[in-house]
Amino acid sequence: MALLEESPLTGEAVITDVRHLLSHGEETLAFDTMCSWIYEDALPITQQYHALLVAMADEMDIPRSVQRLDELLID
Repeated sequence: MALLEESPLTGEAVITDVRHLLSHGEETLAFDTMCSWIYEDALPITQQYHALLVAMADEMDIPRSVQRLDELLID
């Protein structure tokens, strides 16, 4: 939930979907959905936030979720 709160996502429908998934114990799907929308909407992310996403992906053993997010890094 903390990653969602810090995310650059602004679309209410996407945020609602991710929260819904989390409330139903679908953490992996929620995380993957969040990362997918960040990439699809080309939302800029900081190095710090990217590192948090990578750490969570490693912890959840789903490294593909954060693949290519490094293209969105800002200074």
